[in-house]
Amino acid sequence: MSNDELRRGGAYEVFERTVPGPPGDPDITLLICRPAHAATPTPAIYHTHGGGMILGDRRTAMPDMLDLAAPVGAAVISVEYRLAPEHPHPAPVEDCYAGLLWVARNTTELNIDSDRVIIAGASSGGGLAAATALLARDRGGPALAGQMLAAPMLDDRNDTPSAVQMAGRGMWDRTSNQTGWTALLGDERGRPDVPPYAAPARATDLSGLPPAFIYGGSAETFRDENIAYASAIWSAGGQAELHVWSGGFHGFDLMAPQAALSQAAKAARTSWIRRIMNP
Repeated sequence: MSNDELRRGGAYEVFERTVPGPPGDPDITLLICRPAHAATPTPAIYHTHGGGMILGDRRTAMPDMLDLAAPVGAAVISVEYRLAPEHPHPAPVEDCYAGLLWVARNTTELNIDSDRVIIAGASSGGGLAAATALLARDRGGPALAGQMLAAPMLDDRNDTPSAVQMAGRGMWDRTSNQTGWTALLGDERGRPDVPPYAAPARATDLSGLPPAFIYGGSAETFRDENIAYASAIWSAGGQAELHVWSGGFHGFDLMAPQAALSQAAKAARTSWIRRIMNP
Protein backbone atom coordinates (compact mmCIF):
# COMPACT_ATOMS: atom_id res chain seq x y z
CA MET A 1 0.00 0.00 0.00
CA SER A 2 1.74 3.15 -1.25
CA ASN A 3 1.52 6.59 0.32
CA ASP A 4 -0.41 7.81 -2.72
CA GLU A 5 -3.08 5.19 -2.11
CA LEU A 6 -3.24 6.07 1.59
CA ARG A 7 -3.73 9.76 0.79
CA ARG A 8 -7.13 8.93 -0.74
CA GLY A 9 -7.18 11.74 -3.22
CA GLY A 10 -5.78 14.30 -0.81
CA ALA A 11 -8.04 13.50 2.15
CA TYR A 12 -5.01 12.51 4.25
CA GLU A 13 -1.47 13.69 4.77
CA VAL A 14 0.82 10.66 4.99
CA PHE A 15 4.24 10.66 6.61
CA GLU A 16 6.43 8.63 8.95
CA ARG A 17 8.27 9.34 12.17
CA THR A 18 11.14 7.45 13.73
CA VAL A 19 10.57 7.66 17.47
CA PRO A 20 12.24 6.26 20.60
CA GLY A 21 11.60 2.61 21.28
CA PRO A 22 11.55 1.01 24.72
CA PRO A 23 14.47 1.99 26.97
CA GLY A 24 17.63 0.33 25.70
CA ASP A 25 15.99 -0.94 22.50
CA PRO A 26 16.01 0.35 18.90
CA ASP A 27 13.88 3.22 17.65
CA ILE A 28 10.57 2.36 16.02
CA THR A 29 8.72 3.73 13.01
CA LEU A 30 5.20 5.13 13.02
CA LEU A 31 3.13 5.51 9.85
CA ILE A 32 0.87 8.53 10.29
CA CYS A 33 -2.20 9.29 8.19
CA ARG A 34 -3.63 12.63 9.28
CA PRO A 35 -6.75 14.33 7.92
CA ALA A 36 -5.60 17.10 5.59
CA HIS A 37 -6.51 20.69 6.45
CA ALA A 38 -8.24 19.86 9.74
CA ALA A 39 -8.99 23.14 11.51
CA THR A 40 -9.20 21.62 15.00
CA PRO A 41 -7.55 18.63 16.71
CA THR A 42 -8.91 15.33 15.43
CA PRO A 43 -9.62 11.98 17.04
CA ALA A 44 -7.01 9.28 16.44
CA ILE A 45 -6.77 5.53 16.05
CA TYR A 46 -3.51 3.99 17.23
CA HIS A 47 -3.16 0.81 15.18
CA THR A 48 -1.36 -2.42 16.09
CA HIS A 49 -1.35 -4.62 12.99
CA GLY A 50 -2.14 -8.33 12.84
CA GLY A 51 -0.12 -11.23 11.50
CA GLY A 52 0.01 -13.92 14.18
CA MET A 53 2.91 -12.19 15.97
CA ILE A 54 5.19 -13.28 13.12
CA LEU A 55 4.03 -11.38 10.01
CA GLY A 56 2.92 -7.96 8.82
CA ASP A 57 4.12 -4.39 9.08
CA ARG A 58 2.84 -0.88 9.73
CA ARG A 59 0.97 -0.83 6.40
CA THR A 60 -0.94 -4.06 7.04
CA ALA A 61 -4.74 -3.49 7.03
CA MET A 62 -4.33 0.27 6.72
CA PRO A 63 -7.11 0.60 4.11
CA ASP A 64 -9.50 -0.94 6.63
CA MET A 65 -8.26 1.40 9.36
CA LEU A 66 -8.84 4.41 7.12
CA ASP A 67 -12.34 3.14 6.40
CA LEU A 68 -12.89 3.05 10.16
CA ALA A 69 -11.38 6.49 10.70
CA ALA A 70 -13.10 8.39 7.89
CA PRO A 71 -16.62 8.66 9.38
CA VAL A 72 -15.28 10.38 12.52
CA GLY A 73 -12.51 12.37 10.83
CA ALA A 74 -9.79 10.52 12.75
CA ALA A 75 -6.09 10.20 12.14
CA VAL A 76 -4.52 6.74 12.02
CA ILE A 77 -1.09 6.04 13.49
CA SER A 78 0.24 2.55 12.81
CA VAL A 79 3.22 1.19 14.74
CA GLU A 80 6.02 -0.95 13.29
CA TYR A 81 6.71 -3.34 16.17
CA ARG A 82 9.35 -6.06 16.24
CA LEU A 83 8.13 -9.53 15.27
CA ALA A 84 8.60 -12.95 16.84
CA PRO A 85 10.40 -15.35 16.86
CA GLU A 86 13.41 -13.10 16.30
CA HIS A 87 12.01 -10.73 18.89
CA PRO A 88 9.93 -12.66 21.46
CA HIS A 89 7.87 -11.19 24.28
CA PRO A 90 8.09 -8.50 25.59
CA ALA A 91 9.55 -6.81 22.47
CA PRO A 92 6.31 -6.52 20.42
CA VAL A 93 4.10 -5.10 23.17
CA GLU A 94 6.83 -2.83 24.53
CA ASP A 95 7.28 -1.36 21.04
CA CYS A 96 3.53 -0.77 20.82
CA TYR A 97 3.54 0.96 24.19
CA ALA A 98 6.57 3.10 23.32
CA GLY A 99 4.85 4.31 20.16
CA LEU A 100 1.70 5.15 22.10
CA LEU A 101 3.77 7.15 24.59
CA TRP A 102 5.29 9.20 21.77
CA VAL A 103 1.86 9.89 20.29
CA ALA A 104 0.53 11.02 23.67
CA ARG A 105 3.49 13.38 24.11
CA ASN A 106 3.20 14.87 20.62
CA THR A 107 -0.51 15.47 20.16
CA THR A 108 0.04 19.14 19.32
CA GLU A 109 2.38 18.32 16.42
CA LEU A 110 -0.02 15.64 15.22
CA ASN A 111 -3.10 17.88 15.64
CA ILE A 112 -4.73 15.15 17.75
CA ASP A 113 -7.24 15.50 20.57
CA SER A 114 -5.63 13.62 23.46
CA ASP A 115 -9.04 12.81 24.93
CA ARG A 116 -10.17 10.97 21.78
CA VAL A 117 -7.47 8.38 21.10
CA ILE A 118 -8.43 4.73 20.81
CA ILE A 119 -6.24 1.69 20.20
CA ALA A 120 -7.32 -0.82 17.55
CA GLY A 121 -6.02 -4.07 16.16
CA ALA A 122 -7.13 -7.32 14.57
CA SER A 123 -6.06 -10.87 15.40
CA SER A 124 -2.59 -10.71 16.98
CA GLY A 125 -2.88 -6.94 16.64
CA GLY A 126 -6.04 -7.16 18.73
CA GLY A 127 -4.13 -9.08 21.37
CA LEU A 128 -1.38 -6.47 21.33
CA ALA A 129 -3.97 -3.68 21.55
CA ALA A 130 -5.48 -5.35 24.64
CA ALA A 131 -2.03 -5.87 26.16
CA THR A 132 -1.01 -2.27 25.45
CA ALA A 133 -4.19 -1.06 27.14
CA LEU A 134 -3.26 -3.14 30.19
CA LEU A 135 0.24 -1.63 30.21
CA ALA A 136 -1.18 1.89 29.89
CA ARG A 137 -3.48 1.25 32.85
CA ASP A 138 -0.75 -0.24 35.01
CA ARG A 139 1.88 2.38 34.15
CA GLY A 140 -0.40 5.34 34.70
CA GLY A 141 -1.09 6.26 31.07
CA PRO A 142 -1.44 7.31 28.38
CA ALA A 143 -5.20 7.45 28.75
CA LEU A 144 -7.21 5.78 26.01
CA ALA A 145 -10.80 6.56 25.05
CA GLY A 146 -11.43 3.01 23.90
CA GLN A 147 -10.01 -0.25 22.60
CA MET A 148 -11.26 -1.96 19.44
CA LEU A 149 -10.32 -5.63 19.44
CA ALA A 150 -11.18 -7.43 16.20
CA ALA A 151 -11.03 -11.20 16.72
CA PRO A 152 -8.17 -10.67 19.16
CA MET A 153 -5.52 -13.33 19.84
CA LEU A 154 -5.60 -13.41 23.64
CA ASP A 155 -4.96 -16.89 25.06
CA ASP A 156 -1.70 -18.82 24.62
CA ARG A 157 -3.23 -21.97 26.13
CA ASN A 158 -5.04 -22.68 22.84
CA ASP A 159 -7.52 -25.04 24.51
CA THR A 160 -10.96 -23.41 24.30
CA PRO A 161 -13.86 -25.29 22.69
CA SER A 162 -13.65 -23.08 19.60
CA ALA A 163 -9.90 -23.71 19.27
CA VAL A 164 -10.57 -27.45 19.36
CA GLN A 165 -13.52 -27.16 16.95
CA MET A 166 -11.45 -25.19 14.44
CA ALA A 167 -8.48 -27.58 14.40
CA GLY A 168 -7.58 -28.05 10.74
CA ARG A 169 -10.15 -25.49 9.58
CA GLY A 170 -9.92 -21.92 8.38
CA MET A 171 -7.04 -19.55 7.75
CA TRP A 172 -5.91 -19.53 11.40
CA ASP A 173 -6.54 -22.89 13.02
CA ARG A 174 -5.27 -24.46 16.22
CA THR A 175 -1.93 -25.43 14.66
CA SER A 176 -1.37 -21.92 13.31
CA ASN A 177 -2.25 -20.54 16.71
CA GLN A 178 0.27 -22.79 18.43
CA THR A 179 2.91 -21.66 15.94
CA GLY A 180 2.27 -17.98 16.62
CA TRP A 181 2.23 -18.33 20.40
CA THR A 182 5.35 -20.51 20.42
CA ALA A 183 7.16 -17.91 18.34
CA LEU A 184 6.25 -15.26 20.90
CA LEU A 185 6.75 -17.26 24.11
CA GLY A 186 8.94 -20.26 23.27
CA ASP A 187 8.84 -23.01 25.87
CA GLU A 188 6.84 -20.77 28.21
CA ARG A 189 3.73 -21.08 26.04
CA GLY A 190 0.89 -22.62 28.03
CA ARG A 191 2.71 -22.55 31.37
CA PRO A 192 1.03 -21.04 34.44
CA ASP A 193 3.25 -17.96 34.74
CA VAL A 194 2.68 -16.39 31.30
CA PRO A 195 2.15 -12.66 31.97
CA PRO A 196 -1.02 -10.83 30.89
CA TYR A 197 1.03 -8.37 28.84
CA ALA A 198 1.91 -11.34 26.61
CA ALA A 199 -1.48 -13.08 26.70
CA PRO A 200 -4.24 -10.78 28.00
CA ALA A 201 -6.53 -13.75 28.74
CA ARG A 202 -4.18 -14.43 31.67
CA ALA A 203 -5.15 -11.15 33.35
CA THR A 204 -6.91 -11.60 36.68
CA ASP A 205 -7.95 -7.94 36.98
CA LEU A 206 -9.61 -6.22 34.04
CA SER A 207 -10.89 -3.24 36.00
CA GLY A 208 -10.01 0.31 35.04
CA LEU A 209 -9.70 -0.35 31.31
CA PRO A 210 -11.08 1.86 28.52
CA PRO A 211 -14.39 0.80 26.94
CA ALA A 212 -13.90 -2.19 24.65
CA PHE A 213 -15.47 -3.17 21.36
CA ILE A 214 -14.79 -6.86 20.73
CA TYR A 215 -15.99 -8.63 17.64
CA GLY A 216 -15.37 -11.75 15.57
CA GLY A 217 -17.10 -14.72 14.03
CA SER A 218 -18.74 -17.83 15.43
CA ALA A 219 -16.61 -20.07 13.18
CA GLU A 220 -13.14 -19.13 14.31
CA THR A 221 -10.44 -20.19 16.74
CA PHE A 222 -10.66 -17.08 18.92
CA ARG A 223 -14.43 -17.10 19.47
CA ASP A 224 -14.49 -18.39 23.04
CA GLU A 225 -11.48 -16.48 24.34
CA ASN A 226 -13.04 -13.29 22.98
CA ILE A 227 -16.32 -14.02 24.76
CA ALA A 228 -14.45 -14.80 27.97
CA TYR A 229 -12.50 -11.55 27.78
CA ALA A 230 -15.64 -9.46 27.37
CA SER A 231 -17.24 -11.32 30.28
CA ALA A 232 -14.20 -10.67 32.47
CA ILE A 233 -14.40 -6.94 31.68
CA TRP A 234 -18.07 -6.91 32.65
CA SER A 235 -17.34 -8.85 35.83
CA ALA A 236 -14.74 -6.22 36.75
CA GLY A 237 -17.32 -3.45 36.31
CA GLY A 238 -16.03 -2.26 32.95
CA GLN A 239 -17.65 -1.53 29.60
CA ALA A 240 -17.51 -3.95 26.68
CA GLU A 241 -19.60 -4.33 23.56
CA LEU A 242 -19.35 -7.85 22.15
CA HIS A 243 -20.40 -9.07 18.70
CA VAL A 244 -20.07 -12.68 17.58
CA TRP A 245 -21.22 -12.78 13.98
CA SER A 246 -22.96 -16.03 13.12
CA GLY A 247 -21.04 -17.96 10.47
CA GLY A 248 -18.17 -15.50 10.40
CA PHE A 249 -14.69 -16.97 9.94
CA HIS A 250 -11.42 -15.36 11.01
CA GLY A 251 -10.98 -12.12 9.09
CA PHE A 252 -14.32 -12.43 7.29
CA ASP A 253 -14.86 -8.68 7.15
CA LEU A 254 -11.46 -8.13 5.49
CA MET A 255 -11.57 -11.07 3.10
CA ALA A 256 -15.20 -10.67 2.01
CA PRO A 257 -15.89 -6.96 2.59
CA GLN A 258 -18.99 -6.84 0.38
CA ALA A 259 -20.78 -9.73 2.11
CA ALA A 260 -23.90 -8.79 4.05
CA LEU A 261 -22.33 -10.12 7.27
CA SER A 262 -19.23 -7.99 6.76
CA GLN A 263 -21.29 -4.91 6.06
CA ALA A 264 -23.27 -5.46 9.25
CA ALA A 265 -20.07 -5.90 11.25
CA LYS A 266 -18.57 -2.72 9.80
CA ALA A 267 -21.76 -0.76 10.53
CA ALA A 268 -21.69 -1.91 14.16
CA ARG A 269 -18.09 -0.86 14.70
CA THR A 270 -18.74 2.51 13.00
CA SER A 271 -21.66 3.06 15.36
CA TRP A 272 -19.41 2.31 18.35
CA ILE A 273 -16.56 4.55 17.26
CA ARG A 274 -18.99 7.43 16.64
CA ARG A 275 -20.27 7.06 20.19
CA ILE A 276 -16.75 6.87 21.65
CA MET A 277 -15.32 9.75 19.63
CA ASN A 278 -18.36 12.00 19.98
CA PRO A 279 -19.80 11.30 23.45
